[in-house]
Amino acid sequence: MTMSTAVAWPPSAFARRAPPGGPLPLRRRRRHHHRCCCRVFSSSSSSGRRCFLPLRVVDDSKETETSPDRSNERSESDKLVDSMDFGELCNDFECISSPFVESTARQLARDILELRDGNRALGSYSISVKYKDPVRTFVGREKYRRPLWATDALDKPSVTVQEMAMLSTSILNIKWTLRGKPKSLFASIGGDLILRVNSRFTLNQISGQVTEHEESWDLSASSAIARGYFWVSRTLFSAIEAGKDTIDSIKNTPSRFSKEKENLEIYPDPSGDPTKVIPQHGF
Repeated sequence: MTMSTAVAWPPSAFARRAPPGGPLPLRRRRRHHHRCCCRVFSSSSSSGRRCFLPLRVVDDSKETETSPDRSNERSESDKLVDSMDFGELCNDFECISSPFVESTARQLARDILELRDGNRALGSYSISVKYKDPVRTFVGREKYRRPLWATDALDKPSVTVQEMAMLSTSILNIKWTLRGKPKSLFASIGGDLILRVNSRFTLNQISGQVTEHEESWDLSASSAIARGYFWVSRTLFSAIEAGKDTIDSIKNTPSRFSKEKENLEIYPDPSGDPTKVIPQHGF
């Protein structure tokens, strides 16, 4: 004996059943209305209407939406670089510099204008870049990751760039002014600290990276109290940074010795061929 099992379907499954002699009812669909801008066009070959959805430019880094018109705006640093003369980088016979020099100049201007420290573009600097100012010197681009003196010593510091010029195909000079109120209660009596900075960057003509960075300072526009605050705080800041350099050097000593040991494991061929090396095996 065979038994059949009936399965009860929900009423919605039979919603489109056609009535006797009648047309099949249309299923209701949820519609999403999109507002679009339509433009009527005509030509010798065709005519009609086109619709364009509204365009929005989204800045993923800040998760904010900006108008399309604002995307065409150029930053202040770009305007500065656009007005610069990079000289004759190439002639009919050879190129003496590369386009990377210009892109590095743009990035350096942005870093200065925005007082970047931790998020500075390290790719603009060579690994063994040399830095020098009246109270501090160091070697290595990793030190550019550290906080700036200005952000720690001044309240709401601001920067303006007065001049940006290529002194040669490999030397970029930027004159800019740092202004801010000292965070010290006593020093703030003397008004804002105004520091005029002359930054000179020596660039590699092929990679565009900074190989040397030297700064000179002018405090003539600041009061005596502000100048005293600057030299005391800046000297203390440089001493702390030098201490960090020493700690980093001690930490990196084991890795440096291991690299030297690896280099000792091979030596030139004693027969006189400088291109041939022989591995040195331990016994």
